Amino acid sequence: MSTNRLSILKTYKLYIGGQFPRTESGRSYKATNSKGDHLANMCWGSKKDVRDAIVSARAAWKGWSARAAFNRGQILYRIAEMLEGRSEQFVSELVSMDVTAQDAKEEVQDSIDRLVYYAGWCDKYQQVFGTVNPVASSHFNFSVPESTGVVGIVSKEASPLLSLVSLIAPAIAGGNTVVVIPSYSKPLAAISFAEVINDSDVPGGVINIITGKATELAPALAEHMDVNALVLGNESDELDKDAILKGTHNLKRIVAYHEINWKTEQGQSPYFILDLQETKTTWHPIENIGGAGAKY
Repeated sequence: MSTNRLSILKTYKLYIGGQFPRTESGRSYKATNSKGDHLANMCWGSKKDVRDAIVSARAAWKGWSARAAFNRGQILYRIAEMLEGRSEQFVSELVSMDVTAQDAKEEVQDSIDRLVYYAGWCDKYQQVFGTVNPVASSHFNFSVPESTGVVGIVSKEASPLLSLVSLIAPAIAGGNTVVVIPSYSKPLAAISFAEVINDSDVPGGVINIITGKATELAPALAEHMDVNALVLGNESDELDKDAILKGTHNLKRIVAYHEINWKTEQGQSPYFILDLQETKTTWHPIENIGGAGAKY
């Protein structure tokens, strides 16, 4: 047999609604490294793909946000288990995209640990951030954080896996669904991570990943009226200004994490969950009967 056979390059597709469709535009680009090696073929997503992903995310939000918090924690932990089982593959892909072997190993390990961290917070953050408020009337008054809805995420270019996980995990831990634009220059880990998600009991539509240029796709997220929040993990002032301008049309929440070092303790916090929550306040009347106590 010949020892000069050509390797079979993988064609990475999009991840929308729990499926792996090709982009409707028919466009693709070559993923390469600094040496010019052709690593894989990537779908170049379009605005139509973003709209399809948002529709899937919106359809999945009601069921995902209504799930028991401990069940969301179980699913995040399952993602960590599956990523652990494929850690060597992810290290290899990161190394092929110019990440050093040591940094690649640490990035994969940190990504697994981060998923476990947020799995543990799923059934705790509402107790920590919820309150019972004093009021000057015969009512109980409760404030509880609840999910915002559909969240658009632009991942960091230079951290193809860890920043991706660090932005997705707190969003879905808090009951949101997401549409993610991963690193354009280092995209392999993102769609491999989609394969992990697909095998981890995550309902279709909860996480959607569209590969392509953020400068083209992020504005489509920012101006879409059914996206409730936009998280910017990239480092582009021009993109930020455009997103903020377009997001004003439906008072979209814009959160930027440019200064976060995802490799440190700074990169994980329950406050990242809170950043994508709305506070719901409930008034419950109390009826006093003859001073003997309260009737609910």
